[in-house]
Amino acid sequence: MPFVSIRLAGTASKQQKAEIVADVTRSLVERLGKNPAAVQIVIEEVSTENYGAGGQLIADRDAPTAQSRGDAHAEPGQ
Repeated sequence: MPFVSIRLAGTASKQQKAEIVADVTRSLVERLGKNPAAVQIVIEEVSTENYGAGGQLIADRDAPTAQSRGDAHAEPGQ
């Protein structure tokens, strides 16, 4: 019985997750000949505040800067 675990940084819609499950199941059926009823898939959404890469939190890396928010009075680096 295939068991697939997928972790996503952030969130996905219910429709997106349903499509991922369908795509992964179809791939295992086509490539490995698995019974689709036996394929189990877990999608775990990891908060970007709980996930880091390159020495910083993804939430901080992806946060808009003061300049991109249009905040002309913000101090540099804020």
